[in-house]
Amino acid sequence: MFGKVKKVFFTGVFGILYISFIAQLVYVLGWMHPLQMKLLWLAALSFEWLVLIGARYLSKRSSGAAQSYNNGGFRRH
Repeated sequence: MFGKVKKVFFTGVFGILYISFIAQLVYVLGWMHPLQMKLLWLAALSFEWLVLIGARYLSKRSSGAAQSYNNGGFRRH
């Protein structure tokens, strides 16, 4: 049961982070005026995007490792 709660929680958190990233991108492209500021914020957003993808990858990887550990490689009859 905890696994399902954890899955729903992390899916929700990553969904909120993706929406936040898109909102920041729209803000930078639409409302920032100097080109240098736009480029600076786009660089920061690209770093944020890499961190977000890395966290998602590590979350899925640890989830898969926990499942294989819990199964123990044995079949239940």
